[in-house]
Amino acid sequence: MYHRWSDITFIHWRYPPDLLRRLVPGRLTVETYDGAAWVGLTPFLMEGVRVSGLPAVPGLSRFPETNVRTYVRDDRGRSGIWFFSLDAGRLAAALAGRALYGLPYFWSDMSVRSDGAHTSYRCRRRRPGHGRAWCDADVTAGLPLEKGERDGIAEFLTARFLLFTRVAGRPARAPVEHPPWPLRRAELTRLDQCLLQAAGLPAPSGPPLVHASPGVPVRVGRWRW
Repeated sequence: MYHRWSDITFIHWRYPPDLLRRLVPGRLTVETYDGAAWVGLTPFLMEGVRVSGLPAVPGLSRFPETNVRTYVRDDRGRSGIWFFSLDAGRLAAALAGRALYGLPYFWSDMSVRSDGAHTSYRCRRRRPGHGRAWCDADVTAGLPLEKGERDGIAEFLTARFLLFTRVAGRPARAPVEHPPWPLRRAELTRLDQCLLQAAGLPAPSGPPLVHASPGVPVRVGRWRW
């Protein structure tokens, strides 16, 4: 799969590692930074979505998405992402993500609106059987992170090149390729969400760590056992 992740915001909170261990498969270890596990809420806009060898389909290749995720490594020491949930603004995308990659996608009513440095994200899950869940976030992007500021926590949270999942009940992984994120400091001016709680997590506490980016092109490879 090829696409671009545009107008993305990374919103992260610290969580106790022991709390997250019960929510990820036993073959994965929760990664920590500064003694804490981290849970990310990442709203963005998917653009130019297509499969290898085919063009993007108008009307299906552009839609909002919001992920709830944490960071793990497998029994071979490979680091990656574990998704608790993924909300997509296209039903076809949600169905394809579940069918092809075994990822916990949900179909939602969503929007991403950018006006200069200000971006607003809206998300409401459509199907009552999935429970009421939503996320409204307003973000203002600030100054770019300098090169030295990218070492450490910003790199830990954003430089991820593998995703872990389960396909047909078995652990699987898929490579994620993208250039380094052009990151900016950001301020979260409004947040009303329960996506983390819907994923089985306690409500986040304390101020989040927030980064914004105009986006990067991304390639997600085929999953492997």
